[in-house]
Amino acid sequence: MYNHNMKIAIFTDCYLDLTGGIISSINAQKVALEKDGHTVYIFSTAFPKDVEERKKLAKNSIFVVPSCRCFFRGLTPVSRRPKIIEKWLLKTHPEIKKFDIFYVHYEGGCSIAGLRLAKQLKIPSVQVMHGREDMGEGNIIPFGFRTIVAVLLNWFHSWYLPHNVKIVRDNYLADNFAKAEMWTLMVNHANYADLVLTPSEHFRKKLLHYGVKKPIKVFPNGYPDDKFPVSPEIKKMTPGDELKIIWHSRVSAEKRIMPFLNALKQVSGRYRLDVYGGGGDFFRARRFAKRHRMNVTFYGNVPFNKIRKAINDSDLDVLVSYNFDTFGMTLIEAEAYAVPVFFCDPDMKEVVPAGSFVMSASESSEKMADSINALLRSPEKIEQMSKVMLKNRENILISKRIKILEKIFNDIIEK
Repeated sequence: MYNHNMKIAIFTDCYLDLTGGIISSINAQKVALEKDGHTVYIFSTAFPKDVEERKKLAKNSIFVVPSCRCFFRGLTPVSRRPKIIEKWLLKTHPEIKKFDIFYVHYEGGCSIAGLRLAKQLKIPSVQVMHGREDMGEGNIIPFGFRTIVAVLLNWFHSWYLPHNVKIVRDNYLADNFAKAEMWTLMVNHANYADLVLTPSEHFRKKLLHYGVKKPIKVFPNGYPDDKFPVSPEIKKMTPGDELKIIWHSRVSAEKRIMPFLNALKQVSGRYRLDVYGGGGDFFRARRFAKRHRMNVTFYGNVPFNKIRKAINDSDLDVLVSYNFDTFGMTLIEAEAYAVPVFFCDPDMKEVVPAGSFVMSASESSEKMADSINALLRSPEKIEQMSKVMLKNRENILISKRIKILEKIFNDIIEK
């Protein structure tokens, strides 16, 4: 029987005090699920907050789990040990014992606690595998420390969840010891849940390849209905026009801002690049653009309302990560405004409709420059791609996609 009033507990180490695709995805799903009549709690790590801040969050059913006050992973809040979180949850929120499903995002301490508690309470658990932690760890941790950090993360993880699968180095994605360790962590984490979700088919295949045995379903991220632009105009360019490009991903190594700036250096026509967001390569990229007198403006982290307007005013939206992103929220944010997109990774073809994108022949700066120069020679393609985006954009609405998630939840609850 279809359950119209589910009680859903979301556990995530990546939500409060952060920005990015995972956070956007969780927010959109929470709003859509609550609109359909379901009860949704979010339990998340966070930086230290006073009583008033916690009360405001609690009014929206968002709760801060016990988190480290002095130790952060870069600029990301870190939870305390999973067993501490489990005890706190049962003491302060005993009502979750009667929840219908535990919906877990990410693979840190809060997420581990959610999976373990689901087993203890015999509540179905669904784990979302959002990202490539093998690539993320390699880009965040300095070269000489990557292996030891990966080993320590696995050691900590295996204290709480069984590690029945061991990944060894290969010639595919685990091409060094640190990456193999991160795949070991991801696969064993996924295998502890009752069901696994991924945002894309290509990531589902990678998880299956490395030994995820639990059922895996694809549930793509959606765009919030309340933020969906009503009637964006078709983008157009004529010969000689300036190509208005927007970047609104992290300004970091894994997103490959420096190779893209190197590509623009080789572009012969007129362009303008507006960069929104912060990250580890922000100052390096800004110095590079200034040194080479490039037509690039860096805005840093700004409210997303301003970014939406900037997307709408652009001709081309870029996401040039390679073998890293599993979905790319940037791409559907562009689709909402009928803006064509540019990328290097063939996996991203799954995210947006055919005929709406320019894909570089490879991830190199030279090939990216070739693609942009070709677009400047044929500016009419902007209008053609924009029309495709406009025609298909309603498919990305979260209100349409959330029905898939509700069915997934109901099916596993019935089982």
